[in-house]
Amino acid sequence: MGKQIVLEGERIATGYRQGKQVAEVHQGLDFCLSGGELTCLLGCNGAGKSTLLRTLSGMQPPLSGRLELMGRPLEAYSAHERSKTIGVVLTDRMQAGGLTGDVKGLLLLTVYELVALGRQPYTGFFGRLTSVDKTLVWRALEEVGMAGKARRYVAELSDGERQKAMIAKVLVQECPLILLDEPTAFLDVESRMEVMRLLRKLAVEEHKAVLLSTHDVDQALAMSDRLWLMTQEREMLCGTTEDLVLSGAMDRLFGGTSIRFDVVRGIYAPENRNSRVVRLEAADEALRYWAQNLLVRHGFRPVAPDEGGEGAASLAVISPHDMVWTQNGTSSRFCSFAGLTEMLEGLK
Repeated sequence: MGKQIVLEGERIATGYRQGKQVAEVHQGLDFCLSGGELTCLLGCNGAGKSTLLRTLSGMQPPLSGRLELMGRPLEAYSAHERSKTIGVVLTDRMQAGGLTGDVKGLLLLTVYELVALGRQPYTGFFGRLTSVDKTLVWRALEEVGMAGKARRYVAELSDGERQKAMIAKVLVQECPLILLDEPTAFLDVESRMEVMRLLRKLAVEEHKAVLLSTHDVDQALAMSDRLWLMTQEREMLCGTTEDLVLSGAMDRLFGGTSIRFDVVRGIYAPENRNSRVVRLEAADEALRYWAQNLLVRHGFRPVAPDEGGEGAASLAVISPHDMVWTQNGTSSRFCSFAGLTEMLEGLK
């Protein structure tokens, strides 16, 4: 049984229109979001990720193209209907000071009150929560791990906890589509991982179509079913995560820069243009990875043991406490990477 298509776009152009003037950001975008999938939107700053999310949420219309939500044109939805169909979490960091308006007001609410706001499409702004509404609020708090902090004020929460509370608020809206603009911004490593695991759980177990923009490439590769890649050429490449990675598409995110995507390690790193070759042999992949990391950092280009030509130096890493450097027929043994580092620095 195929997954339900929740949002579909064909030949979409995004941008801004003011009077007769049009500022186009993207054109000709084709995409779809299906229930049960987590999709990550990647791109450089200024690539148009936030503009696309605002377009998909109905906050601004597309300049052209066909955009359908649940098989119906998005422009045909009223604001009230959209609030029951699309849940949106924006990037604004809710800090205790320096904020005005709605965001500052949210800090004065308890976590329970904040999450309960997600029921407004069903109760109205001054509506009373029914027993069903209250059950949904508590269930959402439990799902995001915040039930124990329901009576605390939002201002007292960490950034990660506030983000979880905002996700719970979207969850009680009971929307098939959830859009998030950099939900892991401002978070520490542990909180980023928790939020990403939570969003994947919502997509898979609640059958939501979840789309988030992010700069956390490692988490996107680990957690997402699909990627949308906004390239420097103003294209958007869409596909299964592994297909795009292995096709070389990740290198197109940064255009002609010296940054390259390492398909094996799944990370971006400066292109290795070092000319000093070292034959590297290691007892396992972890040792090989970190030995390579050290060599590249110190201006060497690691190659396989049978490569490099005559006169190339070699490094054999037997364990973290046993490594042998050989050059010009002379071998030196080291009991740590610190000792090896000191020797390499002396070669510069």
